[in-house]
Amino acid sequence: MTHRKLAAILTAAFLLAFQPGMAANGEALHVLLQGDSSDIVASAAEENGGVITHQLPIINAVGAKMTRQQLDAVLATGVVHQHMDDLGDPDPPTDDPVACRVRGQIELKITDGHIIWPVYNKKPEPARMKTLELSWPESLGRIVELRLGEVVIPASRYEHAPPGLLKLEFTEATGPVIATRADLRVTFSPGRDATSEEPTQQSGFKIVARFFGDCETDLVPGYTNNHEDYYYNTVAGVDPLHLEGIRGQGVPVAIADSGLWEHPALMQDSTGKLKVLARYDAMTDTLDKELVDESGHGTHMTSIIAHSGPTLKNGKPTGTYKGVAPDAGIVAVKILDRAGFAHMLDIVRAIQWVVDNREKYNIRVLNLSIAQQPRWHYWEDPVNQAAMRAWAAGIVVVAAAGNEGPDPMTIGSPGNLPYAITVGAVTDSWTPETRDDDYIPDFSSRGPTPSGHVKPDIVALGGHMTGLIHPESSLAVDQPEDLLLTGEYASTGSSQAAAFISGLVALLLQLEPELTPDDVKCKLTSSAEPAINRDGKLAYSPFAQGYGYVTASRAVTLGETGCGNTEFDVMADIRGERHFYGPAAMDEKGNTSLPGVESIIASEPSEKGMSATRKWGAKDHIERMAKEGLDPSAGKNGLFDWQALYLMEKSRIEALSRGNSDGPPADR
Repeated sequence: MTHRKLAAILTAAFLLAFQPGMAANGEALHVLLQGDSSDIVASAAEENGGVITHQLPIINAVGAKMTRQQLDAVLATGVVHQHMDDLGDPDPPTDDPVACRVRGQIELKITDGHIIWPVYNKKPEPARMKTLELSWPESLGRIVELRLGEVVIPASRYEHAPPGLLKLEFTEATGPVIATRADLRVTFSPGRDATSEEPTQQSGFKIVARFFGDCETDLVPGYTNNHEDYYYNTVAGVDPLHLEGIRGQGVPVAIADSGLWEHPALMQDSTGKLKVLARYDAMTDTLDKELVDESGHGTHMTSIIAHSGPTLKNGKPTGTYKGVAPDAGIVAVKILDRAGFAHMLDIVRAIQWVVDNREKYNIRVLNLSIAQQPRWHYWEDPVNQAAMRAWAAGIVVVAAAGNEGPDPMTIGSPGNLPYAITVGAVTDSWTPETRDDDYIPDFSSRGPTPSGHVKPDIVALGGHMTGLIHPESSLAVDQPEDLLLTGEYASTGSSQAAAFISGLVALLLQLEPELTPDDVKCKLTSSAEPAINRDGKLAYSPFAQGYGYVTASRAVTLGETGCGNTEFDVMADIRGERHFYGPAAMDEKGNTSLPGVESIIASEPSEKGMSATRKWGAKDHIERMAKEGLDPSAGKNGLFDWQALYLMEKSRIEALSRGNSDGPPADR
C-alpha cells in the first residue's frame, strides 16, 4: 500500500474519532478561518456579525465566534480557504475507564521502628482489601502492630509470622475498607541482633495491596534520597556537563504550558541571577508579572528543564544541579487551564507570540509537552502550521509523543510534525546505577503518523521525574500519591521526556550557538542509542524508540550535523507547494510496517524491567558479546553493523580525548 494511501486511511480514521460538535443554528460557534491574509478574513467575519477572538497572522487566520448563518455568509465571500468548526469548549472528561483507581504513595515514611504508607482510593465507592503482602529487612524484627487507617489488624494474624515476611488474606466481610485515604502503619520490634549501621531504604521493603474487584497497588522501590538528588541528570550523562560549567547560560527556552510557580529555584539561575525573561498568557493575550499555575504541569516541566537547586550528596553540594539546564533563560507561556485543557486557538496564539518575540528574548527552544489526537494532515493542522513557522524561524521545537501507547498510530499533535523533535519516554526502573532495566513503558505513544512518518524521533528519561509544583495546584490536590514527603512531585510521561530534551537542547546551544533546528535534531538522532537484543535485532520497533535513547554526554561528543530533516523542505511545506510522506506502509489487514527493517526487529516484546537480552547502544551490546565470549559480529545484517558502529564511535571518542583532554567526558 502506498504512503499516500496509508495517510488517507489513517487520517480518515482519526477524523471519524474526532468529529466536531454540531451547534444549533442560533447558537454561537467558535471557528477558525484561514485565507490569504488574517486581516482580510477578519474583515469578512466582522462585516457578517462575527466577533474576533484570536488574531493569528502566523497562519493567515483568525478565531471567531459566530452563528451558523453568519459562518455561511462569510464562506460565501470566497476569502476563506479553510475553516474549522466547531472549536468550542471541549466536552467534559468521561469517567476513568480504569477499573482500579487505588494508589499507594510514591514514597514511604520510615522512622525508627515504624513505616507509614498512605493509600488513596480515587473511586466514589469504597475499596475493600483482599490481600496484603509485606516484606521488610529482617533487622527490623517482627511486627508488633499493624493497622490500616483506624482499623487495627488483630495481632493473632501476624504474631507468628517469620521476621521479614507477611501475607494476609481477607474476606469481603472482614477486609479493611478505604473510603478516600487510609495509612498503612506498621510498627516493628527489633530483635537482639538488629543493627542500624546503614539507614533503612525504601527499596528494602515490598508492599502489595490487593482489593476486591481486581484492583492492586504496590510500593515502588524509590530512590535513595530523592529530595537531594533527582537522579535523571546522572542517568542521562548531564552531570559531567554541569561540572564543566555547561548549564544552559544564554539560551532562553519558551515553555508553553500551564504557567509558572514563582519558586526561587525557578526564578533564579545557579548564581542567583533572575532568569525568567517574560510571562505571556495566551489564554487572555496579556503579558503578566506572574502566571499563576493552577495545574502544576507547567511548573513541573520548567523544573525538569531549569531547576537551579544544587544536587547534594550527604548534605554537601556535588557541583551539579537538579534541572538539566539550570542557567537557561525561561519564557513562560500559558495555554493550559487548571484541568490541563488547552484550546487549539490559544496554542496557535502562544506559538505566534513566541515567534514574534524570538529576537527580543533570543528564544532558541520551544517546549510543547502537549499531545492532542491528530484531526488533519500534519500540514493542515493549525498548531503544526504555527510550529513549522517556529522551526523555520530558527526555534528548536520539542514535542511530547503522547501517552496513548502501546498501540501503533497513537502519536499526538504536534508530535506528528516532521519539523519537531518528538520524544517518547524511557524509565530507569528506579535504578540509576544500571541501564539493563531501562525500558519503554507501554504508555509512550507509538508511530507511525497518519502521513507515514517514523515517530517518535528519540526516547528519553520520562519515568518518575522529580520536580517542583505548587502545593495547591490541581496535580498536588488530585494526585497526592505522587508527592514526596518533602513536597516535590514525581510524575511520569512523554511530557517529562520532552522537557528533559528541551533542557538538553539548551546545553547543546550553549556549546554551539550556531546550530540550526535541523542541526540539533541531527545531533540527537545521530547520537541516540537503540535497544539491541543479543542476536543483534532491535529490541523495539523504530515506531516505539525512534533512533533510540538519548544521553547528554553522547549528544555533545558524538552528535553530528547535516542529517536532520534532509528529505524535507519546511518552506515549501509552509507555502503549500509540497508536502511529505514517510516510509511506513500498511498491509491489507491494516498492520503498519517499515519496509526493509521488519526483518531485524525482535518478534517478541522486550521485557519490562531487568533484561538479560536487551542492551542500549552498540557499545554495551558489543562489550556484552565480548564479555560473554560471543562473536561480536553475530547479528550483523544488511542494515546495521553494530561492531563497525562501535569501533567508529570508539575511535571518535579516543580522538576527542587526545584533542581536548579538558572537555566534558563521554561516559557512554
